Amino acid sequence: MRLAGSLQLVLFLALTSRAAGLSIPLEVEQPPTIINQTSGPVIVLPFDHFITIRCEARANPPPQYRWTKDGEDFTPPYITTNNTGGTFVLHFKHLTQFQGKYRCYAFNKLGTAITEEIELMVLNIPKFPKEEIDPVVVQEGEPIILKCNPPQGMGRRQIYWMTIDLKQIEQDDRVSMDVDGNLYFSNALQTDSRQDYCCFVAFSIIRGITQKSPMAVVVKSFEAPPVRKAGLLLPSGVQTEKMLLKGRDLKLECIPEGFPTPTVKWIKLGEDLPPRKKLEKFGKLLAISAVEERDQGKYMCTAENSGGKVVHYFDVIVEEPPKWLTEPPQSQLTVIGSDVHIKCSVSGKPLPDITWRRNGELFEDDPESNRRVLDDTVVLHNARKEDSAVYQCEASNTHGSILANINIMVMNVAPLILTRDYQEYDVILGDHIIMDCTVFSSPPATITWAKDDAPETIKGERFLSLQNGALQIIRAEKDDSGVYVCAAFNTEGELTVTALLDVKDPTKIVDPPQDVEIISGSTAQLTCQAEYDKTLRSSFEVVWIKDGEEILTSFEEKPRYFMDDGLLQIMNVNLSDQGIYTCIARTSLDEDNATALLTVLDVPDAPKNIALLELKVPRNVSLSWKPGSDHNSSVTEFIVEYEESQWEPGRWRELQKVPGNQATAELALNGHLNYQFRVYAVNAVGPGPPSEPTERYKTPPAAPDRNPENIKIQGHLPHQMDITWEPLLPIEHNGPGLEYKVNYRKLGVEDNWKDHMEKRHSFVLRNTSTFVPYEIKIQSRNSHGWGPEPKVVTGYSGEDVFFWHCLRENVSVPTAAPRDIAVEVINTTVLRVSWTPVPPATVRGHLGGYNVHWMRKHSLLNPNKSFDDRQSLSFPGKRSHAIVPSLKPFTEYRLIVNVFNKKGNGPNSDPVTFNTPEGVPEQVPILTASNAQKDSILLVWGPPPEANGILTGYLLQHHLINETTLEVVDSQETNITGADTTQWQLHGLQEGSLYRFHLSACTRAGCGPPLAQESNTIAPERVEGQQRNTSTQGWVIGTMCAVALLTLVALMACFVRRNKGGKYAGTPPLRRRPDMFSMEKVKEKEDLHPDVESQGMNDDTFCEYSDSDEKPLKGSSLCSLNGNDTVGDSVSRDSLVDYADGEGEFNEDGSFIGEYSGRRHRGSVSEPSGPGPVTA
Repeated sequence: MRLAGSLQLVLFLALTSRAAGLSIPLEVEQPPTIINQTSGPVIVLPFDHFITIRCEARANPPPQYRWTKDGEDFTPPYITTNNTGGTFVLHFKHLTQFQGKYRCYAFNKLGTAITEEIELMVLNIPKFPKEEIDPVVVQEGEPIILKCNPPQGMGRRQIYWMTIDLKQIEQDDRVSMDVDGNLYFSNALQTDSRQDYCCFVAFSIIRGITQKSPMAVVVKSFEAPPVRKAGLLLPSGVQTEKMLLKGRDLKLECIPEGFPTPTVKWIKLGEDLPPRKKLEKFGKLLAISAVEERDQGKYMCTAENSGGKVVHYFDVIVEEPPKWLTEPPQSQLTVIGSDVHIKCSVSGKPLPDITWRRNGELFEDDPESNRRVLDDTVVLHNARKEDSAVYQCEASNTHGSILANINIMVMNVAPLILTRDYQEYDVILGDHIIMDCTVFSSPPATITWAKDDAPETIKGERFLSLQNGALQIIRAEKDDSGVYVCAAFNTEGELTVTALLDVKDPTKIVDPPQDVEIISGSTAQLTCQAEYDKTLRSSFEVVWIKDGEEILTSFEEKPRYFMDDGLLQIMNVNLSDQGIYTCIARTSLDEDNATALLTVLDVPDAPKNIALLELKVPRNVSLSWKPGSDHNSSVTEFIVEYEESQWEPGRWRELQKVPGNQATAELALNGHLNYQFRVYAVNAVGPGPPSEPTERYKTPPAAPDRNPENIKIQGHLPHQMDITWEPLLPIEHNGPGLEYKVNYRKLGVEDNWKDHMEKRHSFVLRNTSTFVPYEIKIQSRNSHGWGPEPKVVTGYSGEDVFFWHCLRENVSVPTAAPRDIAVEVINTTVLRVSWTPVPPATVRGHLGGYNVHWMRKHSLLNPNKSFDDRQSLSFPGKRSHAIVPSLKPFTEYRLIVNVFNKKGNGPNSDPVTFNTPEGVPEQVPILTASNAQKDSILLVWGPPPEANGILTGYLLQHHLINETTLEVVDSQETNITGADTTQWQLHGLQEGSLYRFHLSACTRAGCGPPLAQESNTIAPERVEGQQRNTSTQGWVIGTMCAVALLTLVALMACFVRRNKGGKYAGTPPLRRRPDMFSMEKVKEKEDLHPDVESQGMNDDTFCEYSDSDEKPLKGSSLCSLNGNDTVGDSVSRDSLVDYADGEGEFNEDGSFIGEYSGRRHRGSVSEPSGPGPVTA
């Protein structure tokens, strides 16, 4: 290893040269050099428990120490034992007796070094003396002076004049305080009379305040005080001499007296006042900061009032303590017989006196010897070895002193090489290296370098001999490894050392981390593989840095970062993990780094700054917002929700969807409601949190905006017509007093309209003719007006008495429940239920059919989470079985059956509990391809919204695509195990090629529908731009042709399925399980066919059943072209008619009631040809 602390202080001195900042290695004998000392003055505060006075020196042999106090020898009471030389400690009990000036002497056999004097000052707590102060009695208009005489204290102090209750004495041009704290009144007024003028002094160092005894002032009044000529209370006399040190702040005061109060003006004789000047204390104080020599001179203040004026002159003198003109004199190393000159160049005002010492003793001129003292210079002629010593130059004037220790070493010595022999050096190929050869000698030594025992000196442009004797090699090569010899020689002798150089291979990252897009909550993985010199294995490490800060290994129970062998895994990624990650592969000699950007995809932030603006159109408002961060996934839409406080307080409902590139929405509102609104954003990851709600917005009442819908007209009894309709929602009332006007008249007889007002949503018209058509219209109204003109619908009145007679016996709700309830699970979402029909006598009227009710209890994935999802289907006619679709896979259900007639439902059967089997997962919500390389691509996805079972992993298919024909050239599958895996680095791909990826989530039941994504690997650099453009154009043209072809095929498929009565569209799943639900198997099951006997009722037989009539299904769709058809185990929402008999509708509570027929029989159960439901 390279010597970390090799000495770089090689001295090549000419025979009489001076060393700038001489520093001799401790291996060489030398006199002491002071390296640490306490700077004076040292102020001891009352709360200090001890004080340390430091003195440390370096020397060989090691130095000894002695102290003087006020010029006398002094033995410190306690010397520290922590190897700090002459340092000693004084404790609180004895501090007062140790006040004085101290000097430290460090000495060995070669000389003595001394420190500057260190003054120790012990402060007592400053206090005012207790005294009785006589009142000050003056006539009105006369001046007053209140003396403060603050106690002495070190450091900054602040003086205040206040009353005994700590109210400050106001100061102005008449009343002011001087810099010494005395309070002056230019003239006294009656209001100045008081008994409690107090002077307070605050000392910042001791953090204390002291107070002078209160002083009383009595002002005797005059009816009209006489005019008093201007005079000066401060300063006295005509002229004052003011001396201060350069750099200090100058403060000149003129405090006048007289009545009326005089004004003060300042000038400098012969020139303008300096621009740094400030006038303070109402013009009475002239302040100049950091004075210089040019600021000295004569200044004059003038105080003037109506009675006259007075002047005062200040003679300002600027002086300075001693200082070095350039730098302190430097130590010197020279050979025997040379001349030595020591010059002590100082400045100061007054001019400093220079005192010379040798080893701490006074040193004076001796004409008879070779040592001469010539004022500021010491000359040693024909220096001898015994002239070696420590010489001190001390310059002092009235303002201070400065001292320098100058080590003079006169010697002849053979070279001493301080660099360790056989020092090993390592360098990285191509880097620079410096091999040390630190030499001490007098006179200076000549240094040469040779390699591998070669006699000649190393030469070449890459080899540089440095001034300090070291050898520098530029851009090291492998051949530079070997043995090097440094030789140093002078007139006194010669010495050599050997150095060993090994040139290492550089560290290089060969597999750098790639940019990654990752979904929040999943695991991110970055890899970094490097090559390095194997001899540096022990020091090799890979360090990860995020945004400039190193990622440290965590010792938490569940750490989020896992690092091993160049791999960085970040568990449960969140937005704070987004940033630039730097991989540093390093050894003890070099390092390489590579960076990658980790982008975290998350749901959008809540919109901000929601603003509501009224529009000119009544009950229309404009809502605007500022989108929050989309967290790297573009917002696809915004959802505007509302909450109103009258009908459903606290419940938020969707009002409007807005495209993701829009941040405003115009909202049409209902009347007589107190709204508030909020907005949330949706991106590919999911919906984000909602914004803060707006303030309440109350809409004015208005007439209803619409009339009732879904009007039904039925004739349940002879000479009677029952009219029902779907009422307006509460929020659609638009005001109080909602009611409905029912208008009716016979059809085709030019009858007049009759009306009836109804507050409910039904009306019974009695005494009608038998089975006669009527025109009906219903209009809304509230206390603010009528709704729009209603539409007319047609219906029939009730049938005659003969029809009623058939049903009048024992007509009530059924009394018996179906028995022997059995269920057969066909697949994960479809169930066959069967029962024993009730006896006809218990129906108590016309058999309407059977209701099947089922409730979702809980998911088998999470048994602790309960549901209360209730659904039901109605199956008309006499039957004993039915098909229940749209179940959730891997779920526990509870099911009951009851019979119904026109009067209502019979009792429920005993409940049956059953489980649906595990199904395939839903499609993954997002799949991204990124970090494309020549032979690899990183895929990142999100877990499926519903697993429908225990997630086992994912099936990844990748297809190599011909970019011209868009044909699949090659396909491969990859089974990805691990339910928590959300990214996969796909290797072994062809460079510059287009790939299509299909990813499906899998359970034990199989794999769900795939999500597709396409991406290209990186093309080799030799591919020209023109080829890439041609390929891209061919890919676009091929894609357009493929889309057109697929559209044509889809249309043909829909046409064929429509002719065949088919219902399902789509492609088979990637993998089909043997027990997966098959439509062919359903067709083969006998229980899927509707019972012929229960097809319907014939009007001609009244109370009997008939199977002669069939009706087309309502609401059935022919084909799905939206690409979202679910295949495999799932069943389309609009395909219930493929499993059960009849048509479907919804109750007012939202439950589904359907009458279904089988696929082979497109007709539904026949209804009586007489009066039936009519829907508007």
